Amino acid sequence: MRIDAHHHLWTLARGDYGWLTPAFAPIYRDFTLADLAPHLSAGRIDGTILVQAAPTEAETLFMLETAERADVVRGVVGWTDFDAADGAARIDAMAARKLLVGLRPMVQDIPDDDWLLRPALAPLLRAMAGHGLVFDALALPRHLSRLLRVVDRHGELQFVLDHCAKPHLKTGDIADWRRDIAEVAARDNIVCKLSGLVTEAGPDWQLAHLRPAVDHVLECFGPQRLLWGSDWPVLNLAGDYERWLEASETLLADLSPDDKAAIFGGNAARIYLAKRGRSVS
Repeated sequence: MRIDAHHHLWTLARGDYGWLTPAFAPIYRDFTLADLAPHLSAGRIDGTILVQAAPTEAETLFMLETAERADVVRGVVGWTDFDAADGAARIDAMAARKLLVGLRPMVQDIPDDDWLLRPALAPLLRAMAGHGLVFDALALPRHLSRLLRVVDRHGELQFVLDHCAKPHLKTGDIADWRRDIAEVAARDNIVCKLSGLVTEAGPDWQLAHLRPAVDHVLECFGPQRLLWGSDWPVLNLAGDYERWLEASETLLADLSPDDKAAIFGGNAARIYLAKRGRSVS
């Protein structure tokens, strides 16, 4: 099975995508499963993980309802208010929806860089672990040292690092990122999504711009702890689905068939679906 482990869908009229403005012209419109379907077909993608793009529980319910009508969506990574007094109870309630496989606070947009270290977060993370939910970390390079401490404190919880923590590929200033990625990857309870890199590299990206980051996360995490994702339609800011998929396959061409199968689907099935008792076939 080939799985796109990270994509979005949105309807602008919902009104909860505050970050999505006309300045992002290529993606400032509705994106539906019907728009995604040709790309999945061309890429021989069998299933997907649908990921939140708005910090609202209403959008999570919208995604779950979409997934329940579409066999291709195998799981949903949603959002809940981690700062709410009843946050753990909210997680308990949301976990009743079997298509929910994870939760993702939008750490990159939270003004407090130390938000991940708040003691009040601990019972919510324990609640997630108890339900077999994954914590998707939408983090930037400056958050990696904080994330490392949280990962160490919660060995019972599965973490997924989105977009390789968005290294600064446009400037090439990735020395600190390389160091911190190696530290994070030394922990067994975190894996990394091979996604989002073309957006960080910019619209004129070439394979050479991506290779240092791809080679580093592959070396640090290994092929059994990398998950390929498109980040569609955000991807459209710097390319398209088919070009990113082709680039990924080229950058990983030297791996064995089993390792490539793991990155392009097997790992996502194990990390997201098996933990929730979902079929991986």
